Amino acid sequence: MKKTISGVTLECIQGNIVAQEGIGAVVNAANAHLERGGGVAGAIHKAAGPDLEKECRPLAPINPGYAVITGGHNLPNRYIIHCLGPVYGVDKPEAGLLGNCYRNALLLADKYEIESIAFPAISTGIFGYPLKEAARVALDTVRETLPQLKHVCFIRFVLYSKNDLDDYEEFFE
Repeated sequence: MKKTISGVTLECIQGNIVAQEGIGAVVNAANAHLERGGGVAGAIHKAAGPDLEKECRPLAPINPGYAVITGGHNLPNRYIIHCLGPVYGVDKPEAGLLGNCYRNALLLADKYEIESIAFPAISTGIFGYPLKEAARVALDTVRETLPQLKHVCFIRFVLYSKNDLDDYEEFFE
């Protein structure tokens, strides 16, 4: 599903975040120490190779809602933007911190003149954020941030399962 708002194309697809050909930056749903972990972080570190962890070390730790940028290494993307999402029920306010992840990633991409970015569903795995609530926060935050962007013209949400995609598409209208 695709739509254009304020000159920026938004798209929701089912897929794998590490296989986003033609996208300038992918977003890593990182842990605080920017290390290889499970889920998205594990997949990105595995695909990018060991040099990613070396580049990440001096940037860590990060706080929930923050974003940092590294090279893409062995991924088909020039950059990886690492965001630490909130742990649902622990980090407060959850919606504000999750929104900051999307906002800060977009503003960082724009600062680096990145034209296209792909997001996973941040915090919805082991961090326990309910997917429908996370989708609403993500899409609302992206819509609010669009007028501030000068370079980003394509935003893709990459959802792992068909159910995740359906939940995102519900708020995509």
